[in-house]
Amino acid sequence: MQQNNMEEIEEKENIFLCIPASLHKARIDAALAALLPDHSRSSLQKYLKNGFVELNGKTCGSNKTPVSENDTVKITFPAVRENSSLPVGGEDIALDILYEDESMLVVNKAAGMVVHPAAGNWSGTLVNALAGKYPSLGDEFAGMDSSRPGIVHRLDKDTSGCLVVAKNPESLYKIAGAFQDKNVKKTYYAIVCGHLKEKKGEIINLIGRHPADRKKMAVVQKNGREAITRYVVIAEGVDHEGRKASLVKVRILTGRTHQIRVHMAFLGHPVAGDSTYGGAKKIPEKRQMLHAKKLVLPHPVSGEMLEISSPFPEDFIKCAKSFFPDLPQ
Repeated sequence: MQQNNMEEIEEKENIFLCIPASLHKARIDAALAALLPDHSRSSLQKYLKNGFVELNGKTCGSNKTPVSENDTVKITFPAVRENSSLPVGGEDIALDILYEDESMLVVNKAAGMVVHPAAGNWSGTLVNALAGKYPSLGDEFAGMDSSRPGIVHRLDKDTSGCLVVAKNPESLYKIAGAFQDKNVKKTYYAIVCGHLKEKKGEIINLIGRHPADRKKMAVVQKNGREAITRYVVIAEGVDHEGRKASLVKVRILTGRTHQIRVHMAFLGHPVAGDSTYGGAKKIPEKRQMLHAKKLVLPHPVSGEMLEISSPFPEDFIKCAKSFFPDLPQ
């Protein structure tokens, strides 16, 4: 790797990516920004400029280099974690496994569990639980991002439900490619505040960082990424205090940060209990009432379409039944 003029750091993290069909012929900086939504395009361009990115085994220093389907990319990130001796320490944390074979598993993630270690959450995460249950997982993903072995996608800390985990890099690449190519169907249920005027609809706009609060996301006019959400109202009701709520079935065709929560708030019907986007002011709950109910995806080896569902958690059922006594299961 060429000499770089960035601050020299002893510890580094390597991330390996495989370019999906949806990004064939894209510029490498645009492709990396699409595959790594937690990193800004400008920061990725700096890594390219300073020789931290390899394309098919060779250093790539140009932002404009086109990539092709199945190209491999290696990015060496400076480590930015404090007192985190990774690989992640395994912990004895119970997991609700909905599906499992030698290539992958689907977990019914509990509300309150963070997916992977980060500042302020170095233990108690899903990755800590996986490391405890599958000690060989770290070896399978050696040389890759050691804080996220097998993690293909994420759910917010207080969102419950289906989350898929790959058991080896080959499965990771295949499942990630299915997500990028929109061959994965994600169905959520949300209890939202109020009664929606339109009982079904599609929301298409841009989601980006909130201009005044960088910890939040928002619908923006520019500097955002396209977000597509489809919804249908399943039930409506009023609780004993006269508060109105709706049970909404939601499908997302993109995977933007806080997408459903932002889009429901954009419609004026925030998710009940969502303290970030206004739902807790209208219907107080300990967490946002959002559940990833069903996941449909191709198996990374056989290609067979898998359909995995998770039951509603107790707190979701309790909230729902206060508005809809005959809660659909």
